[in-house]
Amino acid sequence: MTNSPEIESDSLVTIYSQKIRTIRTRSYSLEIPERENEVQILYTLLGIEIKVGRRRFACPDLPTARYMRVFARLGCREFAVPYDITKISTLADELETSWQRAVLLLEATTTGLTDRQKKRRRSDYIKSVRTEIAAIGPGEKMPLFNQSNKQRGT
Repeated sequence: MTNSPEIESDSLVTIYSQKIRTIRTRSYSLEIPERENEVQILYTLLGIEIKVGRRRFACPDLPTARYMRVFARLGCREFAVPYDITKISTLADELETSWQRAVLLLEATTTGLTDRQKKRRRSDYIKSVRTEIAAIGPGEKMPLFNQSNKQRGT
C-alpha cells in the first residue's frame, strides 16, 4: 500500500478500504486545498463546525467532526462517511490513532535529517495516503437501500 512507516493493518488507507468502504456510506466533499491542512473543531451557537483555513463546514455532531477532521487534515476533498452514525465515533477513534501513530513513526524515522527533508518526507507520506484514498473513492452520494418487501414478494 503506502510506502509509509505505518503497520499495514493499522494504516489510514487500510482502515478506510476495509472498515469504512465495506459498509454503507455516503460520499462527502469539502472544498479544501489538496495538502496538509490545519483543522479546528469549533463549537458555535449553531452547532459544531470544522474550520479548514478560512472555510467552515457544518457537522451534525462531534464524532462526525472528528471523523471529517482526519480527512480534511490530509487534504482529501472527497471521502466516504458511514451512514450508520453509531459507527462514526469508533472509526474516528481508529483514524485519529492511526494518524498519531504515523506522525510519531515519521518523527522517529526522520531523526538526523534536516527540517526540509523531514517536511518533504511528511508531505510525500500525506500525498500518498491522499492518492490512495482518492483511488478507493468516496462511493455513492447516497447509499442504496435494497430492502425486500414481504407483502409484494420483492
